This record gives sequence, structure tokens and C-alpha cells, in this order.
Amino acid sequence: MSTFNDDYHINNLNNGVVYLNRYILIIFYLLGNIGNILSALVFMRKSWKKNVCVLYFKVCLILNTCYLNSTIFGAIFNFGFHIYLQNSSVILCKLLYYTSFLLSTLPPTVLILASIDRLLISSQNVDTRLYSSKRLAYFSIGTSSIFWILFNTHVLIQMNIYEINPSEFSCTYNFPKWYYDFVTYSLGVINITFCLLMIILCLFAFKNVRHIRTFQHGRRTEIRAMTKKDFQLLRCLFVQDVIFIVFSTLVIIYYIYAGITKDQLRTNLELAILNFVDKLVTFLFNTSYSTSFFVFVIISKAFRCDLKRIFYKLIGKDWIATQDERNRLNCMDKDNERHENMNVVISTIRLSD
Repeated sequence: MSTFNDDYHINNLNNGVVYLNRYILIIFYLLGNIGNILSALVFMRKSWKKNVCVLYFKVCLILNTCYLNSTIFGAIFNFGFHIYLQNSSVILCKLLYYTSFLLSTLPPTVLILASIDRLLISSQNVDTRLYSSKRLAYFSIGTSSIFWILFNTHVLIQMNIYEINPSEFSCTYNFPKWYYDFVTYSLGVINITFCLLMIILCLFAFKNVRHIRTFQHGRRTEIRAMTKKDFQLLRCLFVQDVIFIVFSTLVIIYYIYAGITKDQLRTNLELAILNFVDKLVTFLFNTSYSTSFFVFVIISKAFRCDLKRIFYKLIGKDWIATQDERNRLNCMDKDNERHENMNVVISTIRLSD
């Protein structure tokens, strides 16, 4: 009777993994791709192009889209339909895992760089605010991309197709113990570092913003370079950092537990439970790459207004804003214009010095 119950629970757990990836993850996959395209269309509008933080967000959208159409697309086939495309080709095997490792480190790195930019732009020091520039953004994104591309090359070397059983091949690591430990501990340290940096940078940025808002409106326009869009983008960035921290913490906790208990003997039911938790944590982490669009829509009023314009344009109608929306947009435009004029004046003064 006990064996029958175990088989019943094992079957349910295995079916749960299949249903998560076949029916639910594919929904996030579609919504994520559509949302990233819509977000890119909004951020390509003239009113957003000059904002440095938007540049970081656009890079994140590109990386998230690549992750959706490589790692998540592969997970849908692997765990949802039991179709293992990576086992059919050594090149596909290496590329799939390499892009998975690369695209799990690049987006949080860009979020950290965006957090640094928000920290700079929210500073009370004029010279510090001027470091928030597209030139610095391109340099920092390029440098970090080269670093992670080189750092993750070990995956291209170690991943291969091995015969695990007679006539059964699998794309997996070349499994010396030291390499397994290296991958496990390096991923853990990297994710913990990402989370700590995001928390610290967000706290300092919000401390700067709170200091800005303690000043009266007339005086604040003289000392700050942040527009209303900057405040909205800062909140969007904060929410995206929180999403990454929450789901990465789940992954870290699971792998710490799995690493501590890896030498324990387990029953078939315990192995099924562990496999289900592993796939559930991976599923939750994967869904975080589909959330950017929803964060922008919920947090940013300016984003929602421009999104309405795009929808009305697609259906061939003119968008008529409400009086409140017109006032808000006019206020933002004036704020942006004043911000640009102040930067030009400051830059001119610095050049003349």
C-alpha cells in the first residue's frame, strides 16, 4: 500500500513539472516577448531616448528577450514535452548552456549599472550628477559584457554529449567533482553579490531622493537634475531589483540545501520531491524575465500614456488625452526641458573654466 501511495505521489509530482512548463511557462514566454516588444516601442519614442536609465532598460529588454527565446524556450521543450534538442548536436548543447549561463548574469549586471546611474543622478553634487551619461553607460555595459563572455567560456569547454546509458546520450557536464563545486559555489557567490549590491545601491539612491524632496520646490529646481520621469524610472528599477532579489534568493536557498544534502541517501519519493522543487524554483526564476513590461505599466504614468498613444496609432485613431493627462505631460515636458537647459549651462560653465 505504501509503495502504491509513493508511486501515486511521484506521478503527480512529475505531472506537475510537465504542466508548469507546458501550459503556464509558455504563457509567460508569449507575454514576455509581446511585452518586451511593446516596451521597446515606447522607449524608442523621442521623449524617452535622451534618458540614460532608458538605455539600460532597453539593453535589459534585449537580454531578456534573448533569454526567453533560448533558455525558456528550451525549458518548455525539455520539461514540458520531453523533447531534448540539445542532445542532438554538440554545438547546440554547448550554445544552449553557454547562453543560459551568460544571460543569467548579464541582465542583473545591467540592473546594477542602472542602479549606479540612478545613484549618480540623484546626488546633490552637480559634478557627481554629470557622470550619469550615455558614454559611461556604453563603456560600462561593454566592459561587463566582455567580462561575462570570457568568464563563462568554461561552459563551452566542459559541456558535451555523453553516453549515460547504453544507447542513451545526454548533454551534461564533464563531471569531475572540482568542476561541479566550482559551478555551484561560483553561481551562489555571484547571485549573493548581485543581491547585496542591488540592495545597497537602491537604499542609497532612495536616501538621495528623500533628501531632494525635503527641499522646497523653488530651491529644489536649482540643485537637482532629476525629472518626474527619472523618479518613475527609479521606482521601476527598484521593483525590478526586488523581483530579481526575491527569485534569486529562492534559487540560492535551494542550491545551498541541495549542496548540503547531496550525499544523503533518498527514497524515490524524496528524489521526486527534490526534482519538483528544483523545477519549481527554476520555473519561478524564469518567469522573472517576463515581468519588465508589467512593472513599467503599473509604476510609470508616462509609460502608460505613451503606450496608449501607440495602441491608438495602431488602430488608426487619434489619442485624446484627458485634461489631467495633458497637464501631467506638459509638466513633464517642461521639467525635461528645464533639466536639459540646466545641463547645457553647467557643461558650458565647466568648459569655460
